[in-house]
Amino acid sequence: MQRVLLTGAAGSIGTFLRRELAGVYPELILADVAPITNLGPGETYLPLDITDADAFTKACEGVDGILHFAGQAGENTWEDIRAKNIDGVYNLFEAARIQGVKRVCFATSNHAVGYYPRSERINIDRKVMPDSRYGVSKAFGEAIGAMYAMKHGVGVFMMRIGNVSETPADRRRLSIWLSPRDMAQLCRIGLEHPEIKYEIVFGVSDNDRTFYDNANAYRLGYKPQDCSEDYAAETLAADPLTNPDDPAEIYQGGMFITAR
Repeated sequence: MQRVLLTGAAGSIGTFLRRELAGVYPELILADVAPITNLGPGETYLPLDITDADAFTKACEGVDGILHFAGQAGENTWEDIRAKNIDGVYNLFEAARIQGVKRVCFATSNHAVGYYPRSERINIDRKVMPDSRYGVSKAFGEAIGAMYAMKHGVGVFMMRIGNVSETPADRRRLSIWLSPRDMAQLCRIGLEHPEIKYEIVFGVSDNDRTFYDNANAYRLGYKPQDCSEDYAAETLAADPLTNPDDPAEIYQGGMFITAR
């Protein structure tokens, strides 16, 4: 990989990835509607609105791989989700097809399967069970990515991300936490693994309390370096379980279950 396009580069995950991928690829193109001025070696900034299909296609010219983290990052109105996470995702894959991009690494979400109970450990073969409009949009991304992989030969790597942060923020996120360096490792697998056609993995670290069987990621060479259990005592003390009958505590999607 010589030229990698990172969408959503000004966001929290994009900022983590800039740090973790510094110097890995000769050119990292930072695309976002928000300006980025603190460029490092090998970084270039590209203003990009992913709802603009022509601009997205132009942005992908000469690009070898895309790390797609732009879009609506949580529950919102259908109009906003449709514009960014439906139309914008169509623009992503169509731009990749037109420009002959070799790989697309897509940030799907645990919320595509959020209606499974926390008592179950699920794998990638379980059907989608979205917990929200946002989750539905991520299930759409997985579906359209599969079509572009099979019909047009784009290599597609789907990462069902839990929550990326330096440390787990609460009880639920002990199960779905993904450290920045483990996130970067997954991105590198998606961009560089020679045999990826269409794959789904869970974007989580090596968490003892995980909801997920992440065997497919391990099959592809994933070796997570971090574990949420290192933070469990402090996290559980700060976030005691007060209502075990709350649907947000029963299902994997948490508060997305009860969002309206």
